[in-house]
Amino acid sequence: MGSDLLSASPQPTGWGLPQVPDDWTVVDTKRAGPFVVGAHVRRADGRLVEWRARAHRKRLGLGLGRSDGAGPDQVRPGPTASCWWMAGLFAGGSVCFALGSLPPFFDGVAPSVVAATFFGGSLLFTSASAIQYDESRAAPGGIGPASKRRPILRRLLGVSPSSLGWWSAAVQLVGTLLFNLSTFAAMQSGLDTQQDRRLIWAPDLFGSLCFLVASGLAFVEVNAGLMPRPDGSTGWRIAALNMVGSIAFGVSAVAARYLPTSGQSANIALVNASTFVGALCFLGGSMLLPVEAAKGAPAMASAG
Repeated sequence: MGSDLLSASPQPTGWGLPQVPDDWTVVDTKRAGPFVVGAHVRRADGRLVEWRARAHRKRLGLGLGRSDGAGPDQVRPGPTASCWWMAGLFAGGSVCFALGSLPPFFDGVAPSVVAATFFGGSLLFTSASAIQYDESRAAPGGIGPASKRRPILRRLLGVSPSSLGWWSAAVQLVGTLLFNLSTFAAMQSGLDTQQDRRLIWAPDLFGSLCFLVASGLAFVEVNAGLMPRPDGSTGWRIAALNMVGSIAFGVSAVAARYLPTSGQSANIALVNASTFVGALCFLGGSMLLPVEAAKGAPAMASAG
């Protein structure tokens, strides 16, 4: 461990850092804009631990030095039921979107089946996003083994504007609802071009924008900034995969814009290819969620 951390003076807490026990000391913090996304904390026994916003939200414990043994606050319970549900629902939605964009599938079945596949996938995405949003609200208000999840009534009625993870989950949930609207409208027959633009393309575009913003916020949270700083953690890989997937979905939405001359999508091949790539990225990220939970909090990085 670097000597600068061992000798550092206590630092003021900031926006997004949960309550620290009275006999613990915040040594330094990592910020993404006004949000605190990481901190080194000295416990009452003198040991340094690392708090990370993503690990806190997912109840992964506190990061210890690689040579340190596990302490009472370094709990690794493994994937919870909500983690498995979230991973499974995100994976199912990803498979639906990947399948719906494959030529052998959409050329071999009725258009109504393709539309229903996308709509079903969007419902799975929304269900997973709702669990993710609840996870962001359930995060304990304090650091340490005594901290408890927020009760369900407070989770349902309140908001967590000081948490970057909450903003990410909230924006993504809105995006999935927009995908619900878009894919449901796509199942309707007899729509004219103007209705297609208003009911299918516009919600898809804004839903993709929400996914891009949400993934960007999640990446900034785990990366502590915009410039990529891979730390080897599973959480970083998940955020990076979701970011690439959201970019691909955004490309698909732009390519699906309707041309004024023909009323057709600008580049249907790019729409399908980008949707497929984005779905695979989200599938990869969802499959890593239980892996992240099983590993627990990343080991504390050395400094200095």
